[in-house]
Amino acid sequence: MEIDSLGEGPRPRAVVIGSGFGGLAAAIRLGARGYRVTVLERLDQLGGRARVHWQDGFTFDAGPTIVTAPFLFEELWALCGRRMSDDVHLVPMLPFYRIRFEDGATFEYSGDEAAMRAEVARFSRADVPGYERFMARSREICRIGFEELGHVPFGSIRDMLRIAPDLLRLGGHRSVYREVSRHISDERLRTIFSFHPLLIGGSPFRASAIYCLIAHLERRWGVHFAMGGTGRLVDGLAGLIRGQGGALRTGADVADIRVDEGRAVGVTLTTGERIPADIVVSNADSAFTYRRLLPRKARRRWSDARIDATHSSMGLFVWYFGTKRKYPDLAHHTILMGPRYRELIADIFGRKRLADDFSLYLHRPTATDPMLAPPGHDAFYVLSPVPNLAGGQDWGICAEAYRRRIAAYLEASLMPGLSEAIVTSKVTTPQDFADDFLSFRGSGFGLEPVLKQSAWFRPHNASEDVRNLFLVGAGTHPGAGLPGVLSSARILDRVVPDARVFA
Repeated sequence: MEIDSLGEGPRPRAVVIGSGFGGLAAAIRLGARGYRVTVLERLDQLGGRARVHWQDGFTFDAGPTIVTAPFLFEELWALCGRRMSDDVHLVPMLPFYRIRFEDGATFEYSGDEAAMRAEVARFSRADVPGYERFMARSREICRIGFEELGHVPFGSIRDMLRIAPDLLRLGGHRSVYREVSRHISDERLRTIFSFHPLLIGGSPFRASAIYCLIAHLERRWGVHFAMGGTGRLVDGLAGLIRGQGGALRTGADVADIRVDEGRAVGVTLTTGERIPADIVVSNADSAFTYRRLLPRKARRRWSDARIDATHSSMGLFVWYFGTKRKYPDLAHHTILMGPRYRELIADIFGRKRLADDFSLYLHRPTATDPMLAPPGHDAFYVLSPVPNLAGGQDWGICAEAYRRRIAAYLEASLMPGLSEAIVTSKVTTPQDFADDFLSFRGSGFGLEPVLKQSAWFRPHNASEDVRNLFLVGAGTHPGAGLPGVLSSARILDRVVPDARVFA
């Protein structure tokens, strides 16, 4: 316990391991409840997977590039008596995405109901009624799965049994693709309305239909971009923490979580420094938290064998590049569907094979904010879902060849003259996710979002093994994606003791 320097009396201490969005949001919520918070980040900048790469005059968001459910960010500013708009300017995307098929056909995906019906009709007029039924279904799933349960802890099997009737009624036992196919017949439209689980690390053919909620979530709250890049959100949240009197330390590598009589009492850094705490919140990968930060004798449920038996999300290959010319016809967000859908996803998630073809997400932030590149230039990143490290690929050997294949594909399809226009380049592979973010199997999103790894089946927000240890981020409930990790911090309001308990 420390006496607050502002004369507010004793404040219990909280240590947050990791400064991803889950960790930063957790720190703000704990600070608002009276905790003195210290955030520890092992890398040299804040943000975790939302860090920023600055290279040759270009600004590249390393990870998240879109903001959905912005009210979850606005809540954090409100907790500090401030307005988000004073620090971060969000602009809506229209369309949300441009989806391009191998034959060159495109679909403009937006939140405009009339425009979406017209787009669906261009592909298959007979599927318009089915599309509207699917969106009604998505609305109902979102109401229950996100609005009612997204911020509710699942600390007991009774919590899971309580929602079982709703899960069955909403088709949670089906896959996203199967649910979409119940309403829509055209195969390209099935692809368009089932790809969303890939945004949170899941296969559309294995992820629970509960994740159909994303379609309505996007329609209701929109898809947004933070001017200056997602890093502006990280900076804004860090400013809120400092304003609360919290501390943020980079280059602070946690070696272990100290446990005394089954209770977390602080952490030890790799330098040997000990930082005491009344509670510890881990925004580190959940598998790493249990496997590397906790002593074996403190673990019961999350043994090495149980962690090894889990299914991890896919890996990510990300190529950041800048061009000395602009490509004005390219949208801010383009999704390029390859020649295969089901089989490619089976290669990635099942066979763990690096296929010869790919589907890609192409991000051109300078379509909205030209200041992210030098004048007359464009900034990009292109992301390819790939197997995680369980596939055995040696990315030190195959990364450059894979990058060249993607570059050749982009040049032939959308970006003429690309090879001559590139002036800066950087690649991130699943091995980098393992090395930089300590991600188990180098996965991009932690646990794969399947029904048997959702809600109660995930590592709990309040650790079931160690008292006063709490988890936030993609590896706990409710899961990956900005709404998921921000909601995991929201859950702390329900499971972390009131600061007065430690007085």
